[in-house]
Amino acid sequence: MKRSLLAAVLAMTATGAFAHATLEQGETPQGAAYKGVMRIGHGCSGEATLKVRIQIPEGVISVKPMPKAGWTLETVTGPYEKEYDYYGTKLTEGVKEIIWTGELPDAYYDEFTFRGTVSEAIAVGSMVYFPTIQECANGAERWIEIPAEGQDPDALEGPAPGVKVTEKGHSH
Repeated sequence: MKRSLLAAVLAMTATGAFAHATLEQGETPQGAAYKGVMRIGHGCSGEATLKVRIQIPEGVISVKPMPKAGWTLETVTGPYEKEYDYYGTKLTEGVKEIIWTGELPDAYYDEFTFRGTVSEAIAVGSMVYFPTIQECANGAERWIEIPAEGQDPDALEGPAPGVKVTEKGHSH
């Protein structure tokens, strides 16, 4: 009995490593437009995903989500913690969260796209995290944990998808 329980726990752990919400591009140049493509690979314990919520971190400005056929789209806007220069325009508020509502069966995979600018307030070499929540009928998958400095994100149960900020003109 103990052996089968251990095997079940190991099987869940192994599949959990591949079950994260992830971003298609892992790097973006500072000060440049970033196209975020959030990949959702499964539902919640076999249930369909009914809502995808992506939190926009401070310093990512001028965010616009891409509509998805069959899904309703809404944004939550609010004030930024500081003022940002966006091509000569002073921005003091913008999109803080993007919410898509629809239905993605557990057996399918999909992508949720947005674009924004990684402002110069975000240091080169740092990681920018986009906490993401998948809501289902009877639960949720929360990809919201941000690692402490030096902590391996893979050690977290629900790591937030992140992007490394590179020098201007050095995108990969």
